[in-house]
Amino acid sequence: MRAYLVTVALCALAVSLANASDPAPLQDFCVALKAKDYSDSAVFVNGKFCKDPEQAKADDFFFKGLNKPGNTDNRVGSNVTTVNVDQIPGLNTLGISLARIDFAPYGLNPPHTHPRATEILVVLEGTLYVGFVTSNPDNRLFTKVLNKGDVFVFPVGLIHFQFNVGKTNAIAIAALSSQNAGVITIANAVFGSDPPINPDVLTKAFQLDKNVVEHLQKLF
Repeated sequence: MRAYLVTVALCALAVSLANASDPAPLQDFCVALKAKDYSDSAVFVNGKFCKDPEQAKADDFFFKGLNKPGNTDNRVGSNVTTVNVDQIPGLNTLGISLARIDFAPYGLNPPHTHPRATEILVVLEGTLYVGFVTSNPDNRLFTKVLNKGDVFVFPVGLIHFQFNVGKTNAIAIAALSSQNAGVITIANAVFGSDPPINPDVLTKAFQLDKNVVEHLQKLF
């Protein structure tokens, strides 16, 4: 009985360690299918159905247009062009994706998190003030001013931001350690949820006047 319990405990430990990160692919690739292309023979892997490898083609691993600037004519003055599994089906199960971020002068990529990915960012043009905040209880802020060619890392799940402090446009490229990193923009999530969070909750959480909270909810 004692040996049995030890075996069970070791198996449980092995399973917990095995589930600590995404599993490694067991084949060369698993090209994601769009919903309209699902068939009875499709295989569901890591959030996507996969096509028959024999039907894969070069276009499944290709994206065109990252050289084109995004439209920054919006409230925050920035635009994110994502290149993830939805744009490149061949990224499915490979655990990597990309984004181009364009900034107008003084444009901001607002505080946000990627729940499933670490991000590494390189500045191609301009000057960015970037940073991230650690988890509770420390909430330490790490910031840096980046110029052309500089690189900065944002750890998985932590709130981070990028702000163009220059008088000209800025461009950055970000790589993320997930085929679909996800993004939660803090202000949008808190003040623009659907349905709205009860203003009393936000009034107490942010120590704001209720009228201010309701005004912010209207903005988002």
